[in-house]
Amino acid sequence: MLPVCLAAGATTLLDQAVLTIAVPSMRPSLGASGADVQWIVAGYSLAFGLALVPGGSLGDLHGRKHLFLAGMAAFLLAGVTAATGAGPGTVIGARLVQGAAAGLVNAQVIGTLQDVFHGPARGRALGLYALTGGVVTALGPPLGGVLVAGLGPGAGWRCCLLLSAPCAALTLALAARRLPPPRRTARTARLDVLGLTLLCALTLTLMVPFIRTPDGGGAALAWGAGAGALAALFAVQQRTRVRRGRRPLVHPALTSSKPYLLGTAVAMAQFGSSLAGFLVLTVFLQDGLGLSALVTSAVTLPGAVGMGLSSALAWRLVRRIGPRTVAVGLTLGIGAALAAAAVALRAPTAALLVALAGTQLLSGVAGGLTVSPNQAQGLQHAPPQAAGVGGGILQMAQRIAAAGCLSAAPAVYLHAASGPPGAGHPRAGYALASCLCAGLLAVALVLWRLRRTTAPPATAGVTATPAPRSTELT
Repeated sequence: MLPVCLAAGATTLLDQAVLTIAVPSMRPSLGASGADVQWIVAGYSLAFGLALVPGGSLGDLHGRKHLFLAGMAAFLLAGVTAATGAGPGTVIGARLVQGAAAGLVNAQVIGTLQDVFHGPARGRALGLYALTGGVVTALGPPLGGVLVAGLGPGAGWRCCLLLSAPCAALTLALAARRLPPPRRTARTARLDVLGLTLLCALTLTLMVPFIRTPDGGGAALAWGAGAGALAALFAVQQRTRVRRGRRPLVHPALTSSKPYLLGTAVAMAQFGSSLAGFLVLTVFLQDGLGLSALVTSAVTLPGAVGMGLSSALAWRLVRRIGPRTVAVGLTLGIGAALAAAAVALRAPTAALLVALAGTQLLSGVAGGLTVSPNQAQGLQHAPPQAAGVGGGILQMAQRIAAAGCLSAAPAVYLHAASGPPGAGHPRAGYALASCLCAGLLAVALVLWRLRRTTAPPATAGVTATPAPRSTELT
């Protein structure tokens, strides 16, 4: 069962990661506008984030296997449709469906891992899931660069979209045989429809402004006010359901657990910083320095190698120093981001690419030490009856953070790189964006220290015992 869950996570994340580096060749080949390409890339993440919490809640209420199979089948069909689409509208629609299906599948994966595994085994299983996603995310861009360089711009991006199809078909066949039979983990089958609607509206309000930048300060203020109002309304609605003795969408044990909330905040900062740093590096190398997709993928490949190696060793380090492993990873990540800024400003042209590859290696090592242990520590505080919702909220929060960071970091880079012509301006833009990523990781480190003051003293995911079950609402 575990390889099926890992394959599902790898398949759905590979589809997004491998397309990132093929974006520059997509627009002329498809005849799409800049807004169209933005929706093709960002629409997947938007739909992914929207489907996570509903998918987790439905899995808790009705069982996970059938939802997993339906989501993976929809993902496969939508992926083939996107890869063969003749116009931008078809591709955008297919990517939205594919993202929603991916969110549904991943919500069932996290819930299944928490249903089946307990104690230290749960921490290791969640760690392997996080490791798989991190390594695939890092390996995707180099693989996409090879496809675009080998097949040409026109066929390259289509093959990037088709790459996940055989993986999805194999995962679907194995899941039908290997996943445990569907069973309900929540004690009531009634879905909080109003809470679900409010949460989806809040997610849209938070993510859409980063995908389609508001026209001015007034529009941005309106989006912010709308998000605040929806958040307050959602909180009131959830408390009202609890007072009336009904099961809310977000289990009270999640909102009252400071370790879970702070662990989710750490994951948001780390995830957003990682994706933003990679995107800015890709833009800097291809647009700022005029390098090919293949050379760009070679510079980023050490990050995937470093993440794979450090993730494999992370749990040994956890056994020695406990949850402080996350602090070590965040500190290394801050150092890697600052080193990238220094390299961009000071390294000679002949040594620039080698030096940047070195910073990517260090960044990958840092990510491997951070992602898996932090996710395992955070999700161990989710009660069994809300396992799917807890995992869905964590991933949804990461997607919201990614939307904000993927909008802010390129804007910082372009602002600094848009001065008078000169070799130093793209370098200055990349250095400034790298410092922004370092600042986000510093925030994550502060949040982790706050989490350690509220969490029980245990080696999360390795020697920790499962979090106590919260009283079920009746």
